[in-house]
Amino acid sequence: MKVLVTGAAGFIGSALSLRLLERGDEVVGIDNHNDYYNPQLKEDRLARHIDHKNYTHIRGDLADRALIEDVFQTHKPSRVVNLAAQAGVRYSIENPLAYIDSNLVGFGHILEGCRNNNVEHLVYASSSSVYGGNTKMPFSTHDNVNHPVSLYAATKKANELMAHSYSHLYKLPTTGLRFFTVYGPWDRPDMALQKFAQAVVSDGTIQLYNNGNHRRDFTYIDDIVEGIIRILDKPAQPNLDWTGDEPDSATSFAPWRIYNIGNNNPVELKDYIGALETAFGKQAKKELLPLQPGDVEGTFADVDDLVNDFDYKPATSLKTGMENFKNWFKSYYIN
Repeated sequence: MKVLVTGAAGFIGSALSLRLLERGDEVVGIDNHNDYYNPQLKEDRLARHIDHKNYTHIRGDLADRALIEDVFQTHKPSRVVNLAAQAGVRYSIENPLAYIDSNLVGFGHILEGCRNNNVEHLVYASSSSVYGGNTKMPFSTHDNVNHPVSLYAATKKANELMAHSYSHLYKLPTTGLRFFTVYGPWDRPDMALQKFAQAVVSDGTIQLYNNGNHRRDFTYIDDIVEGIIRILDKPAQPNLDWTGDEPDSATSFAPWRIYNIGNNNPVELKDYIGALETAFGKQAKKELLPLQPGDVEGTFADVDDLVNDFDYKPATSLKTGMENFKNWFKSYYIN
């Protein structure tokens, strides 16, 4: 099938594009190649698949309505995976309008493209950050998430609501995926793991916010991609048992679904850094700092629905994932 992947030069988008091409799909990728971080990394990710005979790349922004309309009308994708977004919790505190343009306006253009061009299934990235002020663990998609603590999280929650309205009004199957702290080769330099690794190899200092007491459900990139593909292949269906008397936050009377994709095994940040130090064979200096605005203390994914509906659960161990990251990091930045 022909799949439109937005954010195709990004960390997850590039890895997904590779997997789709490997299994024989045709991929149309779009990315705005902005300079939120070093654009060369995006070019290098893209170099892995840009010359594939079944790949077409478009440089442009989701906020460009005319461009997105043309992409849909010209290429007519049968399915869409929307991974393009302005990322980063802390950056959303500094530059909120970037999130409005990309994560809200841009997503609206994707929804319009899907409804006007008979797209069979829209899968889009949400985030574990939508759980915000929730403290009941593990985080369940069946619980409400109405208290985001960052604008980034609020835009992701808004995407879920926008998608539901299109699923209801236009019968467009949509599935939102709440990713939990994705890590691995080719990740973003603004993410904690690359910052930690740079500090380790340069004898710098790792800054540990919340005194290193964060717990995160770290999820390896290949596990995320596998989950996306399984869900993409099974368009969302209405829940015939859904009732407004006891509304389920993860399903609907419309063809709309929400799933967590996480490792279902939260790890202390200090242990995460310990795995990094083991992989690199070197200890890091550490500075303990207070909790940052917009951060949550812990994440833990309930993935029962993923197991029940797709017979799938992320399973890459932290040791294996960190070793793979270390090998890539050294080959890309050092050798």
